[in-house]
Amino acid sequence: MRLDKYITRGRVADLAHTDMEGALEELLNLTVDRLPDLDKSALLKGLLRRENTMTTYLGQGVALPHVRTKMGRRYVIAVGRSHSGIRYDGAMENEPVRLVIMLIAGERTRDYLKVLASLARLLKEADFVDSLVNAPDLDTLYQRLFAGLGGIAAKPVPTPSNRVNRVMLSEAAKIARGTGCKAIMVFGDTFTSGFEAPKWGTGLKVFLVTRNLSDAEDHPGQYADTIQVRSFSNQRLAQLRSAVLVGLTRGTIEFSDRVCCVGGIAGSNQFDTVVVVDVEKEFQTLLSGHADLLPDDVKPEVLERLIGVATELAVEGREGRPVGCLFVVGNSAAVERLSKPLVLNPFYGYRDEDRNILNPFMDETIKEFSSVDGAFIIRGDGVVETAGSLLQASEHSLSLPSGLGSRHAAASAISVAVDCIAIVVSSSTGQVTLFRRGVMIPLTEKKVTV
Repeated sequence: MRLDKYITRGRVADLAHTDMEGALEELLNLTVDRLPDLDKSALLKGLLRRENTMTTYLGQGVALPHVRTKMGRRYVIAVGRSHSGIRYDGAMENEPVRLVIMLIAGERTRDYLKVLASLARLLKEADFVDSLVNAPDLDTLYQRLFAGLGGIAAKPVPTPSNRVNRVMLSEAAKIARGTGCKAIMVFGDTFTSGFEAPKWGTGLKVFLVTRNLSDAEDHPGQYADTIQVRSFSNQRLAQLRSAVLVGLTRGTIEFSDRVCCVGGIAGSNQFDTVVVVDVEKEFQTLLSGHADLLPDDVKPEVLERLIGVATELAVEGREGRPVGCLFVVGNSAAVERLSKPLVLNPFYGYRDEDRNILNPFMDETIKEFSSVDGAFIIRGDGVVETAGSLLQASEHSLSLPSGLGSRHAAASAISVAVDCIAIVVSSSTGQVTLFRRGVMIPLTEKKVTV
């Protein structure tokens, strides 16, 4: 998503204030002076109200305050840099805020959460943030930010392709055509600093699978789609099953497809594996005779985000300890009828957009409440209805493998009783498992390397 058209040089400044309210006033002065239809006082109150509701600190010295208002434009972005650092309650003591990106959105914009998520992903790249904070002047800062928002930020110099990598990629294309594959998946995390993609020719869809989201504009014409899936270990193709599942939910891969995957050990800078996956055989039990993967009300991007949050918990745990949790998404009203609260609902009373799983500022909230016993119940559009809910769906005849506990049994039962999807993170093994109609599919291996 290109956001460069919403930033101008006149809304980039070095900040004089060392408190967040003063910094926001400075940025609003830059904005309102040029857009007289905006009410500075109302915007400031809205920004501060949101800060009191939920921190907009992203880490690495970056804050992303945001507010919606009635205006003719879709978005306005203003940027402030602080050399001395800004005092901010939401930041760590040793991480003063150095960069404030203020986003004002029109109240009718429909992709508001997607824009927030795009900005958050970009501003979590340490090298990019450092390049902005340490820019020699504001003109350079603006140029670098403009490039980043346009999806053309400078990337590390690609690793020169050697003979083995060239052969692996060219042979993967031949194997894909020879075996009737409809697509090729290239696992980009094999390389630490990018690689040179070949010309694949026509007739094959090519997907890039990566832990860190890469903008397709960096490889014009090379990839039909980019699938962001976190890697859990250094094993070859560790992201394979999750990546195929994401492709299925997006509709870019069909159950009848065959996919050729090429990758290697993460960070090795060497392709060494080609695997042909028959999607229907890989996921043959998942549909259980049905033609749909997602419940009717579940958006593909919501399931993607849930898988991302679940896998981050599986890898990182919470405060150094493993965490087990359960997410149920889809047909939330029916799920709630088969549940009861174990604790007071921490999400009650908040606006939908503030408790939507697609909101990047919800990540830490979800992870914090993951330690509470019970399940998260989530609407198909991503809004978190409850946390700490006890599921009371009746047991069913499908048996689970030995060693799985009550959390997996509850997930399996609710996925049979209601048209929904349940995702479980195991506290003992770190494995992430998806349940659909009582059928379980592990998305990660049991032993996770942190």
